[in-house]
Amino acid sequence: MKANFNYFNLACISIVLLFLSCDKNKNDAKIDSSSKKELTLKIAGYDLDRIKAVFSDPKLINGCKIEFSKTGIGDANTAAFSGAGTYDITEIGLHPFMLAYANNNFREYILIPVFPIRAFRHKSIFIHNKRGINSPKDLKGRKIGTPGYSSTSLTWIRGILQDEYGVSPSDIHWVFSNKDSSSDAAGKISKEEQMIPDGIEFSHGKAGLDESELLLNGTVDALFHAAEPKAYIEGNQNVSRLFADSRQTEKMYYKKTGIFPIMHAVAIKKSLLKENPWLAKAVFEAYSIAKTKHYKQLDKVGWAYSSLPWFAQEYEETKALLGTNFWPYGIDKNRMTLETLFRYSYEQGLSSKHLTIEELFEASTLKLVE
Repeated sequence: MKANFNYFNLACISIVLLFLSCDKNKNDAKIDSSSKKELTLKIAGYDLDRIKAVFSDPKLINGCKIEFSKTGIGDANTAAFSGAGTYDITEIGLHPFMLAYANNNFREYILIPVFPIRAFRHKSIFIHNKRGINSPKDLKGRKIGTPGYSSTSLTWIRGILQDEYGVSPSDIHWVFSNKDSSSDAAGKISKEEQMIPDGIEFSHGKAGLDESELLLNGTVDALFHAAEPKAYIEGNQNVSRLFADSRQTEKMYYKKTGIFPIMHAVAIKKSLLKENPWLAKAVFEAYSIAKTKHYKQLDKVGWAYSSLPWFAQEYEETKALLGTNFWPYGIDKNRMTLETLFRYSYEQGLSSKHLTIEELFEASTLKLVE
């Protein structure tokens, strides 16, 4: 009986220890949960309408305090690539990130498939009206000015010209300005946006002159520029877009290719993800929710928030052509667009390797949809 009693006691003790262990695990889980609430995230980018809720709604990234910094893309790129690591999560130029990864072994950040800025690029070709340029093929043999040859926008423009019109980068003499008339909005051009590949003819514009001034003084015949250059904004009569009805041209391009060019992505510090592996999905979902909130606002009274008199009609036409989710996140709906840019970068001698989605984007976000 004594032996049986001892076995019974041992069994009871084992059960008690098991319950204590379970309670400890529960307490540990609570500690992990509370640690998430204490996480402060420094986020940088443009204060865009489609992401506003990310930094204005403290509950959107669960358990995190958000410190948002409005910054131009050039400055955001430099902050990430220079090693300063100023921000935990940052909007970033997609192509500069590609070049930093492929050419400079940059691994401090990784992308998630959120794309804050996209833009059709036919509208980004500006010409001097007295240079006899009437079509894309007239750009062959001409001097074209730009403040940033390897920017995302310029890489898209060159790729589109090659694919759609048979104009290759080697057909053009490139002139680089050391000033950018849009720097107040875009920030200072990052090093990754000024790469010059082999096989092109190039020169540098006169020091102190921006790209608009090079166009007006006759140094160049045309400009490739992500934003509207100063001379165009000021309404100089000698400057116009190559594609007079660029909106219609871009709509036809989308109908033909299904591509809505991506300019920027969102990057997260890898060291932060290592400590908080749940964060990539949480950030993706936060940006997706913010965009959905923006859609709903546009559906209700979007016209009231814009000064454009035909905003409602434009919004309806956009949805008719691109679909109700006309600004898609995730890999599935953007794979072809991303892989097209990867191809352009490699073909243009910019990226040292033909990059893949799987190496640039956080693995846990590859199948996320919104």
